[in-house]
Amino acid sequence: MAEKAQSDNVVELRARALRLLARREHTGQELERKLSPHAGSSEELKGLLAGLKQKNQLSEERFAEERARRLSRKYGAARIRQDLKAKGVSEELISRFSSSENEMQKAKEILERKYRTPAVTREEKAKRMRFLQSRGFPSEIIFKLLSARGAD
Repeated sequence: MAEKAQSDNVVELRARALRLLARREHTGQELERKLSPHAGSSEELKGLLAGLKQKNQLSEERFAEERARRLSRKYGAARIRQDLKAKGVSEELISRFSSSENEMQKAKEILERKYRTPAVTREEKAKRMRFLQSRGFPSEIIFKLLSARGAD
């Protein structure tokens, strides 16, 4: 009887995991955190996660690629790296998906979406610098961009 209840729990746990993965990609660490309150034992959970990885239903690479793509619209490479690291993504995947190419162009587009007119006063420039810094852009790009926009 106990074995029947345990297999039912594994089936329920798998269904819960697949529902979570259907909504969006997850890292193994995230899925483990979300499923652990519902798991009968840590061995059950680890076995389920290993099975999902083996069947390629759980992929850290897909998660990192999708997350970096979504964040790149609003944030710079440093902020994306920080976010992926917080989610438990491996360093190899972080370096692959948080490239800092086109960083200047991305910062320019974000700045133009937020502020329609160029900064005139020193206070406006400082405000825009803080904005771009909070978005994870390096200071050399910020200085180049704001000095170029100030000349417009």
